[in-house]
Formats: sequence, structure tokens, C-alpha cells
Amino acid sequence: MSDRRGRLTGNQERNKNSGSVFFRIDLCNMQNSRSTKLQSVLTFLAGLLILKVTVSVMLGYRDYFPPNFQSDFLRGRQSYFFGTYQWAFYTHIASGPVSLILGLFLISEQFRMRFPKWHRSLGKTQTLLVLFLLTPSGLWMAFHAETGAVAAIGFSLLAIVTGMCALFGWQSALKRRFAEHRRWMWRCFLLLCSAVVIRLIGGLATVTDVGAAWSYPLAAWASWLAPLAAFELSGAINRRIRRSMNRSMSMTPGR
Repeated sequence: MSDRRGRLTGNQERNKNSGSVFFRIDLCNMQNSRSTKLQSVLTFLAGLLILKVTVSVMLGYRDYFPPNFQSDFLRGRQSYFFGTYQWAFYTHIASGPVSLILGLFLISEQFRMRFPKWHRSLGKTQTLLVLFLLTPSGLWMAFHAETGAVAAIGFSLLAIVTGMCALFGWQSALKRRFAEHRRWMWRCFLLLCSAVVIRLIGGLATVTDVGAAWSYPLAAWASWLAPLAAFELSGAINRRIRRSMNRSMSMTPGR
């Protein structure tokens, strides 16, 4: 009788533990689903913002053909513009928006799943643009950054890190390490978005009446370090959630 009672108590404990484990798994799944939905919404809104800012920047290109040295960006650059700088400048403003818009398609999971061949072709095009046009031209232009060495170093590192992310992403795709590839190309895309973030910081500085001597060096660093840090933090949180789910699964009876 006591053995039977003990077996019943043991079964009840196992059922209780099993129910608790499944509850934790369901809770983790709900949190993961909400996180995915929120990420999709934020990605869509960010895409709209990127398109809006990119179009507004490209509308300003009328000041560059021919170069108008009274426009915001070209003011004070006439002394060194006609030479190697102009080739870097025109290469940069041509390859930058194309690389950024390609990135909007390439980060889309729906586009990748539905059009895998287009994804590969556009990915190769973007990588070549970044490595051979955008990075070298950005690095050259960084030497002539406004407000001095702090901004110049920030933009130089931005150009180098963007090229490295594109290269590592390409290499990981060739090795068929696709999860790693996606992470590198997400980093590359966020670094490309620095052009958008710089405009937003510039607009905020204008509204708050902060001078370029402070806002421009800040933008040269914050425009890419802040999005990159947010991406790495988000990845760390998601990995922690997955580890919690895996531990819960391993505790499930019968596994």
C-alpha cells in the first residue's frame, strides 16, 4: 500500500514538474513570437525612414552637378575638390544609395526565401560595390572631414569596418555558414545606414541649436557605433532566450 502511495506521489511530482516545464517553454515561445513580430514592424518602419531620407539626400544632388560650393556639404571644399577628391566624392554618392537600397531587399527573409537567385545576385553586386567603390571612396573622403581629426578617424573606421563586414559576410556565404553570413550582412547594412543616422543627428543638432564643432564629430562616431551596439545587444538577448528554451526542453521528461 505504501509502495503504491509512493508511486502515485512520484507520478504527481513528475506531472507537476512536466507541467511547469511546458509552461516555461510556452512562455519562452510567446516571448520569442512577440519579439519577432516587433522586430518585423520596426524593420518595416525603419525601411520607410531609410527610403525617405535617401530620396531627400538624392534630391540634393542637384547641388553637385555642377558642384555648388555654397551648398551645405561642399562649402569650403573648393580648394581641394578638383582632383582626386572629386572622383572619391562622385563615386561615393553614386554607390552609397544603391548599396543601401539593395540592403533593404537583402535583409528581407521573405525576399530571400521567394527569390533565392535574385538574393545571391544582388548580394554579390552589393558586396562588390561596398568593397571596391564605397569603402575606398569613403576612406579617401574621411581625410578631408570637417572639424578635424576626431571626425576623420570616426569616418575612416566606419569605412574600414563596413568593408570588413561585407568581406566576412561574403566569405561565410561561400563556406555555407548562412547564419553567420546573415549576421555579418546585417552589420554591414546597419553601417550603411550611418548615412541616414548622420542626417537625423544633423537635423536634431539644427533644432537644438548645437554647433557643427560638436555635432559633426559626435555624428561621425555615434552614427555607426550606436546601431551596431544595439544589434549586438539584441543578439545577446535572443541567444539568452534560446539558451533558456533549450534548458527547459532538456528538463522535459522522456528526453
